[in-house]
Amino acid sequence: MNFFLETLKVIVLLVYYSLESLVFLVVPVRKKNVSGEIVLITGAGSGIGRLLAVKFASLGATVVLWDINQEGLNCTVGLAKEKGAVRVHSYVCDCSKRQDIHRVADQVKKEVGDVSILINNAGIVIGKEFLDSPDSLVEKTMDVNTMAHFWTYKAFLPAMIAANHGHLVSIASCAGMCGTSQASDYCASKFAAVGFAESIDIEMRNLRKTGVKTTIVCPYVINTGMFDGVKSKWPRVIPVLEPEYVAERIVSAVRQNQEILLMPRIAYLLPFLKSILPVKALVLLLDYFGLVDMMNTFKGRPKKE
Repeated sequence: MNFFLETLKVIVLLVYYSLESLVFLVVPVRKKNVSGEIVLITGAGSGIGRLLAVKFASLGATVVLWDINQEGLNCTVGLAKEKGAVRVHSYVCDCSKRQDIHRVADQVKKEVGDVSILINNAGIVIGKEFLDSPDSLVEKTMDVNTMAHFWTYKAFLPAMIAANHGHLVSIASCAGMCGTSQASDYCASKFAAVGFAESIDIEMRNLRKTGVKTTIVCPYVINTGMFDGVKSKWPRVIPVLEPEYVAERIVSAVRQNQEILLMPRIAYLLPFLKSILPVKALVLLLDYFGLVDMMNTFKGRPKKE
């Protein structure tokens, strides 16, 4: 194809895809049925993971729950069964350890079947300035928030590719789009998680595996206890998000094959502003919205959790 024809094709498709996106803002995409799908959720023993497990179970999916906390898993299983779920499987898995992930993944494939919706939700945060962050905790942050995604994809993606059917969900963060103080390890891990998920999405498209979908979720602070102590300077503009709202939005995004989900909606401006503003102007805005020093009041979850 010559330069003129290929350029014309790209222009036409750009206009078409843009108009299509605008239409879907007004007319929502029909939600797909997840009944019978095998949904694996990491970090399912509490917070968003627990809510996602209950919601997918109530939609008829078989849910596979991973967490390092057996007590938390038991609670999630009980809540899912209260909603009428009968196909709930739980496994203790330390997502900071590659060998543990592969071991439990093999167990899931033997006992439950091939996972068709993978939700990498497990995450940790230190909340200290860079030079005060212990090396061991920095490594663990990267292992749980980033490397675990690599190993779960290695375990479950081949079956999705073979069937040309599946969905990969990365619960990242707005911290994966913009750095902030006292969260260098966390931001790095979430930037990496976003980049990894984007790369796999492009790879699936390049392989013509259009049945394998990707959803990247980047929320602001969620009121689950993980970022306890962090407050919003202007809560009406950038609110601390309620877990129920976030979980519902994630489930809807997955069922509508939405590629990127940012919460709150004002977060969609962040990539645009970063691309056009001088660094000093961007930092000025971040400071105005209280995002530069938001971790100053960070406490986090009590250790017993």
